[in-house]
Amino acid sequence: MEDEGCLSVILSSTPTNVTLVEEEANRLLSNLKQEHLNDDGDQDPTLVAEEFRKEHQCRTSEMPVPLKEAYENAGSVWRGTSAIQNYVATKAANVDTNVARMPSALVLRGEYDFVTDQCIEGWISKTDPLFNHKFVRSKT
Repeated sequence: MEDEGCLSVILSSTPTNVTLVEEEANRLLSNLKQEHLNDDGDQDPTLVAEEFRKEHQCRTSEMPVPLKEAYENAGSVWRGTSAIQNYVATKAANVDTNVARMPSALVLRGEYDFVTDQCIEGWISKTDPLFNHKFVRSKT
């Protein structure tokens, strides 16, 4: 009996392009910086970073302890986008022969996530999706 492989996949806040998600995060950060300018035209970077976290990463007033511990214990080699700087999702090779092997997919992102709709469009595109079948759903 042949191994069935991966039958389904959940992509949570997973962009199709690292450069695009960095641009989106920088755009959102720039907007926050403008909102937090003081009378001198400066802003407190710590305040801006915390506001970014509250608005686009974890919308609780305080970061939950398990999440805080996860960040504190994260490694350094595969941390951040620098580890995958040039990543751009592409269609599977030999699309026609791999139809049966592509898993169904659920693409999730938070309503205020810095991984915006634009960042996940490639997964769910109606005209040129990266998955080679119709069994892809998204939820915000």
